[in-house]
Amino acid sequence: MFQIDSASRVPIYEQLKKSVIRFAATGVLKPHDKLPAVRSLALELGINPNTVAKAYKELEQEGYTYSVTGKGSFLSERGGDSATEKVAYQVMRLCDMAKESGVSEEKLHEMIEKSYKGGYEKYD
Repeated sequence: MFQIDSASRVPIYEQLKKSVIRFAATGVLKPHDKLPAVRSLALELGINPNTVAKAYKELEQEGYTYSVTGKGSFLSERGGDSATEKVAYQVMRLCDMAKESGVSEEKLHEMIEKSYKGGYEKYD
């Protein structure tokens, strides 16, 4: 289910966070679904369990997940069930694609600003 790109410059814990958010936004994970256990996911991906724990901790701090002592981590109601979250995920994907294609952060900000002002058709 989860995939890690070890050649990516994006830290592994960030890749895991983005995967959980993406799965939530696309409906693969539903609110209150249980996430894989830290140790089993680390073993499956061949990474340090502390990396998985860090991703889960940050997801919980950001409100995407909640934990139940002795039971594990679960996707929260905020975890992507709303249309706003789905749109936010699509924007994140597009930003990642733009960055990977060499679009500078400044150009991306400029394009977003133009879009908000209704001038998206004027991109060069």
